[in-house]
Amino acid sequence: MEKRFFSIKTMFLLPFLAITTGLVAQSDKTLYNEIAHMDSVLFNAYNIQDTLMMKNLFTEDLEWYQDNGGLLSYQTVMSNFKSIFDRYKTLNTPIRRDLVAGSLEVIPIQNYGAIHIGKHTFCHWENGRNDCGTYRFLMIWRKTDGAWKISRVVSYDH
Repeated sequence: MEKRFFSIKTMFLLPFLAITTGLVAQSDKTLYNEIAHMDSVLFNAYNIQDTLMMKNLFTEDLEWYQDNGGLLSYQTVMSNFKSIFDRYKTLNTPIRRDLVAGSLEVIPIQNYGAIHIGKHTFCHWENGRNDCGTYRFLMIWRKTDGAWKISRVVSYDH
């Protein structure tokens, strides 16, 4: 009796599997690009200290978990951004966030949005010198009516 490596069913399924795997890969690539773009929108707003843009990128039910600050609400986070931006504008010194190259990960959340994981470096002037630190983060993005907003943040490794 001749051994077959593939059954007839398998031979018919292989092209379908190849097509659907390609669609998933393309979908993941599209999602990755969308979240990478939103990361740049978010932190371009941060780097130019645009409080209004920052407000528009978070849901009002935001939960922000900070390893050295606890659980923060939308109102507290927006107040903190405003205070930070006002302080650095008054001091006329730069503050900057940059994504660490190669650290971005994006994982889809079915019927909701995406998980956004990575490392970023924050730099600001303190005591006459540029002080920088690299930290890890996890963000949950919700897509509603075609618009992306952050609903949860975990900021850690400070």
